[in-house]
Amino acid sequence: MDLIQMARELGAALQQDERYLEFMQAHDENEKDNELQSLIGKIQLVHLSYNREAAKDDKDEDVLKEYDRQFHALYNEVMCNPNMRRYEKARDAVDELMKEITGILTLCVRGEDPMTCDPNAGSCGGDCGSCGGCG
Repeated sequence: MDLIQMARELGAALQQDERYLEFMQAHDENEKDNELQSLIGKIQLVHLSYNREAAKDDKDEDVLKEYDRQFHALYNEVMCNPNMRRYEKARDAVDELMKEITGILTLCVRGEDPMTCDPNAGSCGGDCGSCGGCG
């Protein structure tokens, strides 16, 4: 059994999954959206200008505040774009899929049954104060 080959086959199967296909279609729509691309370019320029000003010994706090204001205004505009909202939703779905897959693999490495282990069962909330210890 060649695990690397199996991983490649899993990768090919992932690329056929409806969540992946939606993600790629949303990505392509973002790339074609000239208005969105223009906004992203403006954000990058504002970010670059902010960093340049922040690196100065005699930086102007008012200028930094203005760049920060511009950045947030542009960011909000980007995130309100319908193509970006679709992309974010699709990316979240793919991220959840990958989280579940890596969770199953992690449980298998810990000796769990690959056919029945559930990475979502009893998942850690991240607050170790009330925890008896991780797996």
